[in-house]
Amino acid sequence: MLFVPDDSRTLRAARTRRDFLIITADDFGARELVNEAVELAVRRGVLTAASLMVGGAAAADAVRRARQLSQLRVGLHIVLVDGSAILERAQIPLLVDASGKFGRHMVIDAFRFVFSPSMRRQLSSEIRAQFKAFAATGLQLDHVNAHKHFHVHPTLLRIILEVGREFGMQAIRWPREPVLAYEHVSGISQTMQHAGLSPWLTLMRRQIERAGLLHNDWMFGMAASGQMDTRALLRIVQRLPSGISEIYSHPGAGDSQRELAALTSRRVQATLRSAFVARGGYSDALHRLQRART
Repeated sequence: MLFVPDDSRTLRAARTRRDFLIITADDFGARELVNEAVELAVRRGVLTAASLMVGGAAAADAVRRARQLSQLRVGLHIVLVDGSAILERAQIPLLVDASGKFGRHMVIDAFRFVFSPSMRRQLSSEIRAQFKAFAATGLQLDHVNAHKHFHVHPTLLRIILEVGREFGMQAIRWPREPVLAYEHVSGISQTMQHAGLSPWLTLMRRQIERAGLLHNDWMFGMAASGQMDTRALLRIVQRLPSGISEIYSHPGAGDSQRELAALTSRRVQATLRSAFVARGGYSDALHRLQRART
């Protein structure tokens, strides 16, 4: 794995047109508290993108704020677990409970998706409904990902790629986290999880690239989930690998404001300025690559 050295002159020389950083907030639209944190992190901090839950309780509020933040790139955060569906239960009875909520048992559902054609048809309908809901906002679709990275599932990814093509999807998150992100984690559970995902991630990348879509090279946030404080964010920024990296977080989630504090930290802002790496959304990274090829 290539890591950029610390010397500032070497940093400037080493950065290429492919080196790019996307800093994303997930669960945009889940609650107004989350939306407020996203807006602050854009206006006063380093946040460049957000992933919208179109079925979230505060989705309309999130869209209103996004329209006022021209620099914020917004993507679709597809929810198929631990959240609310767009369609009525009568249309997707195999996917949701009586209140229209998806379950929380991802492993069980993952097997059901593979063996049930009826579930796959309902999944396709719900995924299409979420893309339609995003299109109805009038926001440009910057990227697509899924709640709890459920799009690693080959069946879900295939449906997302098929449906997304109809809505102009150009980029999707590839949740590959470098080993460096796990160095501070005690125990082996996170490392084992990382190793267990590797075959699925390899298959996922092949599917994405066959579809001709842009994806990130590295992702940060899984190992530091719920712990993306200023120290953790600085550590990542100071050791960014070459390529397109995405750092995702959940500002405004839970009782802690540590993630919002990290995204608005002056130390983080200063470190990013000295890193000589371009920042924005997936659409900005794509335009940058296209210009480099001409």
